[in-house]
Amino acid sequence: MARRQKRPANVELVMRELARAITGLELPALEKISGNQQEDPFQVLIATLLSARTQDATTLAASTRLFNVAPTPQAMAKLTVKQIERLITPVSFFYTKAKHVKATCELLLDAFDGRVPGTMEELLRFPGVGRKTANLVLILSFRSQQNICVDTHVHRIANRLGWVTTRMPEETEHALYAATDREWWPHINLYLVTWGQNVCRPNYPRCTGCVIRPHCPQLGVTEISKQPAPERLAS
Repeated sequence: MARRQKRPANVELVMRELARAITGLELPALEKISGNQQEDPFQVLIATLLSARTQDATTLAASTRLFNVAPTPQAMAKLTVKQIERLITPVSFFYTKAKHVKATCELLLDAFDGRVPGTMEELLRFPGVGRKTANLVLILSFRSQQNICVDTHVHRIANRLGWVTTRMPEETEHALYAATDREWWPHINLYLVTWGQNVCRPNYPRCTGCVIRPHCPQLGVTEISKQPAPERLAS
């Protein structure tokens, strides 16, 4: 019989600290969009497509412009690719993303009656949608308790904390299912992305004063920032 993998001892300690510490910090753009749109699956899906390799502020501004003109798949499908391009510029790869947005809306109308499907298998049918996008849509819009969304922040921090030893985000997703308790799965992306954007940055992380520093082995960290982590804003 295969032995059950031993889970890292610091997972619960880190997650409980972060649950308190992210209060008052700048949240990821997709969390804002999800909250503003009452978790509208369509707008979360489109915004997530736009967000790839794009800064949060740019994603938020471009998504807002696009949804002000076309808030539904029916309205967006009527736009030309050029019109979508103009609305989403300057997101990275805007030409390719505009084509993906157009094709996504057409597929939604043709195959799903205009409604975003709620399964991984169906979401992966859409152009430009990978596991990260699908997982985030399932978590934010369908309140899934079964998925972990892994982006570069989650991948980096999970390795720094010693939760996983992986080279690619998709490997990290699968490793995290084994390394963490199910209760944390829907929260891992929010907590680690928020911390990664504000404190545990790719280069020169702000380790001084970081609330999870006592639980972090700092694996792979060579130099830290002289700027301390922001003080905890939660009580």
